Amino acid sequence: MTFSLIAHCARTGQLGVATTTSGFAVGSRVPFAQAGFGAVATQHRTDPRLGPRGLALLESGCSAAETVAALAASTPDHAWRQIGVVDAAGRTAFFHGARVKPRSGAVQGKGVLALGNILANDDVLPAMVAAFEAADAPLACRMIRALQAGEDAGGEHGAIQSAALKVAWRESFPFVDLRVDHHPAPLTELRRLWDAYAPDAELHVRRAIDPESIGP
Repeated sequence: MTFSLIAHCARTGQLGVATTTSGFAVGSRVPFAQAGFGAVATQHRTDPRLGPRGLALLESGCSAAETVAALAASTPDHAWRQIGVVDAAGRTAFFHGARVKPRSGAVQGKGVLALGNILANDDVLPAMVAAFEAADAPLACRMIRALQAGEDAGGEHGAIQSAALKVAWRESFPFVDLRVDHHPAPLTELRRLWDAYAPDAELHVRRAIDPESIGP
């Protein structure tokens, strides 16, 4: 009952995950990203331990495919897990355990992977990738549009109530880390938060790494 988009921006090098679900607090469990190395989504009977483990594998030099294989092999409960990874070269890979509930699947594009389970139909994931690839906008905006396209195509069984957006870029801390919980329209709210945050996103980075440049 979750659908996510994991993506890499070839122009900026940004990496991110956007996700939504009918469950609560999806942003605390599913999305993980690390600048310069990659992004991971772990979902369906979600094990958040797989996120940091996946980032560590990417940092060690593993490709997306090698990372997914190692993650699946490392957990005795892999039959319940659904994992997606994009690496810093834009390569994508995914794993579906044998007990992941249908409809489930993944659709890959250039530097992008849509991943979902307990979906309403087979149109959801292709719609997400098509929307992402058609947009000419910052990565965060493209990812939110992709989630909305997935919801418009049918989404999942049950009304979504939480959503999250995480983008990593250049620094060890997230460039964007926005979450919506227990909301009747989480994707609309996520877009509103991004529109409000976007003008100051790079300013927050400058405050951390070069505070003198901000002025008094």
